[in-house]
Amino acid sequence: MSRSTKPHEIVERALELSTADGCVVIADEESSANLRWAGNALTTNGVTRGRTLTVIAAVDGKEGTASGVVSRSAVTADELEELVRSAEAAARGAGPAEDARPLVTGTPASPDFTDAPAETGSAVFADFAPALGEAFARARAGGRELYGFAHHELVSTYVGTSTGLRLRHDQPTGTLELNAKSPDRRRSAWAGRSTRDFKDVDPTALDAELAVRLGWAERKIDLPAGRYETLLPPTAVADLMIYQMWSAAARDAVEGRTVFSKPGGGTRLGERLTELPLTLRSDPNAPGLESAPFVVAHSSGDDASVFDNGLPVPATEWIKDGVLSRLSTTRHTAGLTGLPLSPGFGNLILDGGGEKSLDEMVAETERGLLLTCLWYIREVDPATLLLTGLTRDGVYLVENGQVVGEVNNFRFNESPVDLLSRASEAGCTEKTLPREWSDWFTRAAMPAVRIPDFNMSSVSKGV
Repeated sequence: MSRSTKPHEIVERALELSTADGCVVIADEESSANLRWAGNALTTNGVTRGRTLTVIAAVDGKEGTASGVVSRSAVTADELEELVRSAEAAARGAGPAEDARPLVTGTPASPDFTDAPAETGSAVFADFAPALGEAFARARAGGRELYGFAHHELVSTYVGTSTGLRLRHDQPTGTLELNAKSPDRRRSAWAGRSTRDFKDVDPTALDAELAVRLGWAERKIDLPAGRYETLLPPTAVADLMIYQMWSAAARDAVEGRTVFSKPGGGTRLGERLTELPLTLRSDPNAPGLESAPFVVAHSSGDDASVFDNGLPVPATEWIKDGVLSRLSTTRHTAGLTGLPLSPGFGNLILDGGGEKSLDEMVAETERGLLLTCLWYIREVDPATLLLTGLTRDGVYLVENGQVVGEVNNFRFNESPVDLLSRASEAGCTEKTLPREWSDWFTRAAMPAVRIPDFNMSSVSKGV
């Protein structure tokens, strides 16, 4: 369909074409811009545009309501009816949907539903690009090489339903990853930032931070595997908390399949997970971390239902003052488990009331490890949420409040839930970029966390 056709018009036409008992149409208008660089020089830049249309048909039968979901990109006007019919055929060929519920009604229409989609482009880097050039010059003068990329995406999502919902949300997502290397490639340091518009990121400041870390790495120290007092920076805490939330579906917990299941039956809701006054929450209106205020579900699963499209998403405290207070539910799983309705989350914030920066926490460390980030995180045991993964781009030894050198990388084995129970200190909460999950989840704010006995299970070579 021509890009001159507005997304809301596509939604309306698809709904008109539908002969199903219920229909949801989601139009995602996407645009992106990116810069890449290597060896202190830009290598590529580009801008892309795209459109994806998802049609969800609900068909009532003698045994219940079935759903059919079909998504396609670059749908033309001539192909629109075939797409709608394909979704209806999929519904008629499917068995009753376990998560079937009446389509959502009553959510006020978005005032900008009929407006053209928002778009990003190279102009988003207007201030950032000159600052990046300055960072290249400083790095070159300091004997460093900078590698990395900046990516900005803007998705305008339009949701229309046969029950009258007309909703729209614009989601900007920006990521900056910067890697500094010594000319011989023996030393490497990484920093990343999440941003909505690239107006709050400074590549020269990141380069200065990485220069300090490369300096620390001039002294190499070998350490064996073992348990070490460890300072996890906000990016590492974010990766762990995101995985914990991905494992926090209420139905799985009730059925005894997760770390949030109570031995003997039930869930761990109401149980204290940490002695620190930590609150893990999500809020679609959190400043700088804004996300969709209503459910957008392109498919159904334990933590999402296509029948819930358009359902308001409230601010939710998943852990409150150290106590597990909510598990994620759809309308179906809330009814199944008897637990409160708690739709999914588009951002994640961990507050602990701490005021110390990571540097201040380092200064108060007698002996311990300071991590840069985690990567290649994989689940080992869902019953305990035991994860394994690797450290990367700098593990530093701290003695008497000073970083004294860089140590080897490690493989770790830890459960984020268990880490919360053992955490002895949390610093100030700040916006951060989760490195491992940045392709899927970028809107996070976390504190640095001190773990007295982080399990470095083995030495990792060649990372």
